[in-house]
Amino acid sequence: MSWESDVEELAHQRELARQMGGEEGIAFQHGRGKLTVRERIDLLEDPGTFQEIGVLSGTATWEGDHVTQLKPANTVIGTCRVEGRKVAFSGGDFTIRGGASDAAIADKRGFSEKLALETRIPYVRLLDATGGSVRTFEQIGRTYLPGDSGTYLSAEILQYVPVAAAVLGSVAGLPAVHACLAHFNVMVKGTSQVFVAGPKVVEQATGKEITKEELGDERTQVKNGVIMNLADTEADAIAQVRRFLSYMPSSVWDAPPRIESTDDPARRDESLLSIVPKDRRKIYDPKKVLAAVLDKDSFFEIMPFYGRSRVTGLARVNGIPVAVMANQPKFNGGSMDVAAGEKTIRLIELAETFHLPLVYFADEPGFSVGPLQEQQGIVRAGARIVTRLARTKTPYICFIMRQLYGVAGGLHRRNSGMYRRYAWPSTHGGSMHIEGGTAIAYKRDIENAPDPDAKRAEIEAMLHSISSPFRNAHAFGVEDIIDPRDTRPLLVDFLEDAWKVVQTQLGPGAGPSYTP
Repeated sequence: MSWESDVEELAHQRELARQMGGEEGIAFQHGRGKLTVRERIDLLEDPGTFQEIGVLSGTATWEGDHVTQLKPANTVIGTCRVEGRKVAFSGGDFTIRGGASDAAIADKRGFSEKLALETRIPYVRLLDATGGSVRTFEQIGRTYLPGDSGTYLSAEILQYVPVAAAVLGSVAGLPAVHACLAHFNVMVKGTSQVFVAGPKVVEQATGKEITKEELGDERTQVKNGVIMNLADTEADAIAQVRRFLSYMPSSVWDAPPRIESTDDPARRDESLLSIVPKDRRKIYDPKKVLAAVLDKDSFFEIMPFYGRSRVTGLARVNGIPVAVMANQPKFNGGSMDVAAGEKTIRLIELAETFHLPLVYFADEPGFSVGPLQEQQGIVRAGARIVTRLARTKTPYICFIMRQLYGVAGGLHRRNSGMYRRYAWPSTHGGSMHIEGGTAIAYKRDIENAPDPDAKRAEIEAMLHSISSPFRNAHAFGVEDIIDPRDTRPLLVDFLEDAWKVVQTQLGPGAGPSYTP
């Protein structure tokens, strides 16, 4: 006796499941410029590596021993390989009841998260789904008190495996929260929205009519930092997820994936000698510094539209993955405001959780000042940043390119763990800027002078004359002043040492837990 007929039935039901919401639902999805969940999986996986879990879960119509119809669950889960490494994922199927949670079969998403945690592999969410619905009350014959909806597990896995989320449609309720329960997230320009509740709920609650685009598209959610990156297409969004994962270890128990670099570790870029203007009032592009020092074309920027006075991202140096941050003088003079502080904390926590050495190209004029920053809580934000950095243990190196002032300027230094710093000849710093501090510290001298303006200029000139970094070096206030062209070779040397330290830090870290 053979089981051939049962195997044929299995193939038949699998085929029914792969039809998703049917031709009409698929056409509607394509008509809105969106891909189906299975087309998205094709973009995520290394070709031929997708292994689906729970493919037959759904609502079946039986005729005898034969299934004639199968409405599949609106969540597809499984594993695949990304650049050769296994990852787990879940994807919402919008062609079936808009991916609504009340159309789900059991907790497939929770199963996939648990799989990622237990297998110690990265986890990816392909989000195109809505949250709960009052229709559920009719289906179960009662209302209910909200539970954690699996969010405990969603928060737990952040401490152990890399999690990435791609927002690929309208995402509301719990799926919107899941978009943020990730180390990296991205949305698609023009077709993605994120909100706690959709336009109809907002209208009922506030009386205000609003479109889903006005409520939560990229103009809101990328600018405010809820979503980190913006993609032009779904293919671009998933490509960004793949690239993010390429810098990440499979879990906290593994080292980040080092690759062979084709970039000369001893490369000394001539542009570094003149990239910082001698005129302190002139700005420059720090991304040119990153291009000159990091492995060529390896910098992957994260959150480019939020907290724009600081550049953050991932890169490689001699093939070693690193977390990178730099002040951006083109925005707010590069000073640390509340948004830039939050952005910095997220990068520091990512580096600490996944054992990425931290590289800082510093040009910090200090915390942003003024009534707006005080209203937003800049003092509390500053305290959080200081605390987070002080508790890290991941190897940390700083290149002081221009200025360091105040408490924010002090973030270039750490007193524990492997740490190194170098200063360029363009370095200057102190508790506060000479121009602003002179009027305070020498107030009486200036007021009593026959020509107050001339006296203030005289004092400022005197203070500037003793602000040379060489005077700091004479007092061992800075360890080494370097030729800027030596930045890459010295960074490579540091990271070779750091790579050995990283191997001793594998596992859950002793530093702060990761918070989205």
